[in-house]
Amino acid sequence: MSADLGGRIALVTGGTRGLGHGIASELAAVGATVYLTGRTDVEAAAARVAGAGGTAIGVSCDHHDDAAVAAVFDRIATKQGRLDILVNCAATVPAQVQTYLESFRPFWESGPAVWDTWCDVGLRSHYVAAIHAARLMTAQRSGLIVNVSSAAAGHYFGSVAYGVGKAALDRMTADMAVQLRDHRVAAVSIWPGAVRTETTATFEQAGLASLADAESTAFAGRAVVALAADPAVLEQTGAARYVAELARDYGFTELDGSQPGLPTYGGILDHNVAGGCS
Repeated sequence: MSADLGGRIALVTGGTRGLGHGIASELAAVGATVYLTGRTDVEAAAARVAGAGGTAIGVSCDHHDDAAVAAVFDRIATKQGRLDILVNCAATVPAQVQTYLESFRPFWESGPAVWDTWCDVGLRSHYVAAIHAARLMTAQRSGLIVNVSSAAAGHYFGSVAYGVGKAALDRMTADMAVQLRDHRVAAVSIWPGAVRTETTATFEQAGLASLADAESTAFAGRAVVALAADPAVLEQTGAARYVAELARDYGFTELDGSQPGLPTYGGILDHNVAGGCS
């Protein structure tokens, strides 16, 4: 698969580390000008992304703060006059093992704060960012919004709040797609498999996660690139797609040249029994 996104303007929320950083790097590598947000390390992260090729601009932003989010889009509109791609990847992932464990206790034991952990930045924040992106994209009559979701939208992953957040995100994608279609703006959810990042590696070391069939952050980035480069992307609008399915359809591969099958998340899912996206 080859793609050229030269001249395209992209914003990746949560692009300073982990999955968002990998997506931003892949977009930059094919020529997009990429804005990336994060609470810390934004300049260093942008420099790393720019090292992959293209142009990257780091913008400090706490996605709990609606005014700060609006300012990011105002900056892009003033400087670039357009926005072609929004990737909603910002999330609050508990970095401490004990806090992470709390999220996966029975819901009546963990308390309501777990809901905010998974559904404030990661669901509400995506809605807010999409509002601002849609205003730019509908005016120019083109654009792509990608919401980074999870198979937890359709399968039990151990946390009620996490699963509800992802299911709601996919419903949001589907309903936004209906309203955006006539403006020629697409909205798609993507489901990466288990992804190896600094945080998930820590959880694996603690015996809380299996990364045996983990995907690279670049793999999801290549899915976003493929969607953004597809002139018929409106045919995908409203869908939730495994990254591995998109790899099969578009012909891109992992960093080692392989094309992984559907993820099992360390055995949580058996695709011979249930799986795939509806």
